[in-house]
Amino acid sequence: MKPWEVWDYEFPFGVHPAIIVSHSRRVELKPDIVVLKCSSQRATREAVGLEAIVDEADGLDWKTIVQCDVFFTVAKVRLRRRDIVRKMRAGFELAGL
Repeated sequence: MKPWEVWDYEFPFGVHPAIIVSHSRRVELKPDIVVLKCSSQRATREAVGLEAIVDEADGLDWKTIVQCDVFFTVAKVRLRRRDIVRKMRAGFELAGL
């Protein structure tokens, strides 16, 4: 786990991609880190104000909007690797769940 990686996080309002923005030493040593929340849906508009667009090059499945001015402190243990989550979702879809 390191700064600028994208992980999934279950916020109180749903699961969304989260970009780690804490300093690498904090990520290494502390149980809580700071992230930015990305939209879980495809961007259907351009970024405005303090938003940015991130995409596949940044570790997401598609272009999505990230709010660069809203920070969340989260427990590292609650972050989930994106590739594992994608594979789990695919497995459940095949199982009809």
